[in-house]
Amino acid sequence: MREYLLVLFCTAAVTYLLTGPVRKFAIAAGAMPPVRARDVHREPTPRLGGIAMFGGLCAGILVASQLDNLSKVFSQGTDIRALLSGAGIMFLLGVLDDKWGVDALVKLGGQMIAAGVMVWQGVTVITLPVPGVGPVAVSPTQGMVISVVLVVVMVNAVNFIDGLDGLAGGMVCIAAMAFFLYSYRLWYGYTISDAAPAVLFSVLLIGMCLGFLAHNMHPARIFMGDSGSMMLGLMLAVAAISITGRVDPDLISNETGSQTAAVHALVPIYIPLLLPLTVIALPLADLLLAVVRRTWAGQSPFAADKRHLHHRLLQVGHSHSRAVLIMYFWAALIAFGSVAFSVTNTGRTVVLTLAGLCLVGLVVLLTPRFRPRAPRAVQSFVPPRYRRQQNGPMAELSAKDKQLLGEAGRDSGVGSTAVGHRGEATGRH
Repeated sequence: MREYLLVLFCTAAVTYLLTGPVRKFAIAAGAMPPVRARDVHREPTPRLGGIAMFGGLCAGILVASQLDNLSKVFSQGTDIRALLSGAGIMFLLGVLDDKWGVDALVKLGGQMIAAGVMVWQGVTVITLPVPGVGPVAVSPTQGMVISVVLVVVMVNAVNFIDGLDGLAGGMVCIAAMAFFLYSYRLWYGYTISDAAPAVLFSVLLIGMCLGFLAHNMHPARIFMGDSGSMMLGLMLAVAAISITGRVDPDLISNETGSQTAAVHALVPIYIPLLLPLTVIALPLADLLLAVVRRTWAGQSPFAADKRHLHHRLLQVGHSHSRAVLIMYFWAALIAFGSVAFSVTNTGRTVVLTLAGLCLVGLVVLLTPRFRPRAPRAVQSFVPPRYRRQQNGPMAELSAKDKQLLGEAGRDSGVGSTAVGHRGEATGRH
C-alpha cells in the first residue's frame, strides 16, 4: 500500500505543479476558444489541461518502475506499454482538437486507432465470465471488437460530462477509487496477480484527477479539454479490459470455500464488465440519452447541445457547485454501492443503506432553491451564499455602499436613515 500511496502522491504533485505553466502556455498558444452558447462559464478559459495530466501519468509510471513490488508489473506483461501508447495517441488527438478543432468523425477514427494499438499489444478481452455458465472464450476478432467498443464508449462518456468545472475530473476520480478497491481486493485479497495492472492504473488515475482538480474546481482557471477527458476515459477502459477475462472463479472458490459463496461475495468480479460500467453509470446514461435525443431529432449523435444531465440540474435552479456535488453523490453511490455489495456477506444491509442514501439524494435533488445557512460563528469561513442575511432595507447593500451612504449622511444631515424611510414609503405604494 505504501508504494501505491507514493505513486499517487508523485502523480498528483507533478500534475498540480505542471498545470500552472500549462495554463500560461495555453493562453500564449491561443487555446482559449470564445464562450459558446452551450457553455456555462462566462469568460474564455484556457484548455490543454491534459498536457499536465499526461505529464503526471508519465511521472507516476516512472516512479512505479523504480519500486520493488510495482516494478514486477512492468516485467510480467505489456499492459503498461500498451497504456502509454494508447494514452499518447489519445493525448495528441485531444491537443489538436483543443487548439484547432477536429471533426467528430476524425476524432472517432483516432479513438479507434488508439484502441486498436492497445489491442495489438495484448490489452484485449480474452474470456467473458457468464453467470451460471462460467468463463466463455471469445475469438480474437470478438475480443478486439469488444475492447474497441468499450474504449470508445468510455472515452465519449467521460468527454460528454466535461461540461462543468470539476465535474469530469471528480467523477473519474470517484470511479477510479471504486475500481481501486475492487482490483486491490483481487490482487491482495485473493492473490490474483493479473489484477495488479488495474490497481496501478487506478492509482495513476486518482493522482492525475486530484492534482488537476485543485485548478479545475469552480471557478476553474483551466479546463482539461479533450486532451484530458479522452485520456481519462481511455485509462478507465484499459483498467477494465486488463482485468476482464483474467479472473479465475476457481481461485476465488478456493478462498471462500464454495462456488456459491464466491459468486455471492464477488458479484462484480463474476461479471468483470459490470463494475466498470457502474462506476461510469451517470456518464454512460448521459451518453445514451444524448445519442437517442439527437438521433430522434434528426441530428448527428455528435452534435453539441445544452441538454446534458448537468445542464438540466442548472436549469431547475441548482447552483454550479451544487450541481457538481449532486453528480458526485450519485456517482459515488452507484460505484461504491457495487463494491460494498461485492464484499459484504449481508446484501440486505447494503440495500437498506443505499435506499436511505437514495432518499437523501432525491430530497436534495428536488429542493434546488434551498440554501442552508451556516451558524454565525463560522460565517466568515463559508461562501457568501451560505451566510445569514441581515433584515431591513440596508441588507442588500454592500459594506462599501453603506460606508459611502454614511459619509453622505454626515455631510447632508440625512443618509442611511433617510434611505430607510424612503424604502418604507416606497414599499407602502
